[in-house]
Amino acid sequence: MAVQTVATSSDSTVDLGPAAALSCRECGHRVPLGPVFACEECFGPLEIAYDFSAYDTEELRRRIEAGPANIWRYAPLLPVPADVAGKPNLNPGWTKLVKADNLARELGVTGGLYVKDDSGNPTHSFKDRVVAQALEAARAFGFTTLSCSSTGNLAGAVGAAAARAGFRSCVFIPHDLEQGKVVMAAVYGGELVGIEGNYDDVNRFCSELIGDPAGEGWGFVNVNLRPYYAEGSKTLAYEICEQLGWRLPDQIVIPIASGSQLTKIDKGLQELIRLGLVEDRPYKIFGAQAEGCSPVSTAFKAGHDVVRPQKPDTIAKSLAIGNPADGPYVLDVARRTGGAVEDVTDAQIVDAIRLLARTEGIFAETAGGVTVGVTRKLLAEGALDPAKTTVVLNTGDGLKTLDAVAGTGLTATIRPTLDSFREAGLA
Repeated sequence: MAVQTVATSSDSTVDLGPAAALSCRECGHRVPLGPVFACEECFGPLEIAYDFSAYDTEELRRRIEAGPANIWRYAPLLPVPADVAGKPNLNPGWTKLVKADNLARELGVTGGLYVKDDSGNPTHSFKDRVVAQALEAARAFGFTTLSCSSTGNLAGAVGAAAARAGFRSCVFIPHDLEQGKVVMAAVYGGELVGIEGNYDDVNRFCSELIGDPAGEGWGFVNVNLRPYYAEGSKTLAYEICEQLGWRLPDQIVIPIASGSQLTKIDKGLQELIRLGLVEDRPYKIFGAQAEGCSPVSTAFKAGHDVVRPQKPDTIAKSLAIGNPADGPYVLDVARRTGGAVEDVTDAQIVDAIRLLARTEGIFAETAGGVTVGVTRKLLAEGALDPAKTTVVLNTGDGLKTLDAVAGTGLTATIRPTLDSFREAGLA
C-alpha cells in the first residue's frame, strides 16, 4: 500500500488548532499535517502530535467549561480550527454520564457505577464524534467526497455529517449488515455500497480505491484521515472526567472493534493528567469483545503480543473486525494500566442488553451488551474491584440491532375488559 497516494494539500501551515505534526507511533518520525496515515520510514501508524505548551491549567479549565455543550468545548485539545463551532457539523458529544445505581446493585458494585451513554449522539452512536473530527480535516485538505469502510454505525455518521456539511458521500459496508443500520445509512441520500464479504474485505477494498485515480479527492475518514478521525474518541475521556468533577475514573470498560477507541481514551486521560486538569492517580482500562470475534482477548489471555486475525461470527456486528488495526496497542494499554481484555458469548450479550434496559432504562445495541456483559464477567472473576468508581461505555442505540432481542414482545394479549385483565394475572 502506498503511504501517500492522494493528490491534495498537505501544507504544514494548515489551520488545525494545536495540532503540530503527524508522528509515527512506532519510530517517532514526524511529517507535516496532511492526509497521510502510515509512516514513510517504517509504515507504522501516524497520530497527531500537539503543542499544548502555552496553556495555563486554570484558564484552560474555564475556557472548556464556558464552551458549547458538545465536543467543541474541547477544541483547544483537538486538531480543529478555533472557529470550528461555527462551521456546519453535527456537533456531537456531551452525552449523559448516567449514575447506574440499579445496575450497580444488581452487579454488586458499591464504589459507584456509571454508564457513558453515547446513544444520545445525532445518529445514535459514538461514531459521530470521530466523523466530526474527520470532517474538519477533510475541509482543511480540500476533499469533496466523504467516505468510509463501516460495520454500520460509521456509515450512518458519515452520511449524516456529509449531508449537513454539503459534501458528497459514498460509503462501503458488508452486504449482510443489520437492516436498521442499512436504512439509517441510506436515508441521508448519499451512496451506500454493499460489498460481498466481511468488514476486513471492505476495508481492503477502500485501501485499494485510495490508490486509484477513481479515489482522487476522496476523504476516507478511517483510512487516509484516520489520524484526525481517531482523535474524536479522546472526547469521551474528556467528558467522563469533567462529568465526574474533573476526576479520573478508577476503572473503565470499553468495547473493542479496531481498538482505536480504547487507545485514544487512554491518550485523552494522559493528556488531562499532563495538563493538570485531573489529579494523576492510577486507573485501569478493560477491553470488551464478543467471543465470536475476540482476537485481542485471545491474545491477552495467552500472554501474546501479536494479535492473530479471526473470522467474525457474532451478533455484535459493530465490533466484528477480525484483524483490528490497534489490537497490539490495546494489549499495551490494558497491561500498562493493570486492566484486562475479556469476551462474552452472544447469549451473554443479549442477556446484558436486557439487564441494562431493565435496570437503567437504557436500550443498548449489541456493543453495549458486550461491555455490560464483560463488566459482569470481570466482576465475577475478581478482575474489577466493586468498591472502585467504574464507567461502562454504551456506544450505540438498541434500535439499530433489534434482531438481537427479537424474542422480546407482548406480555399478554387480552380483551378490553377488566375480567380479561384479571384472568391474565395482571391485576
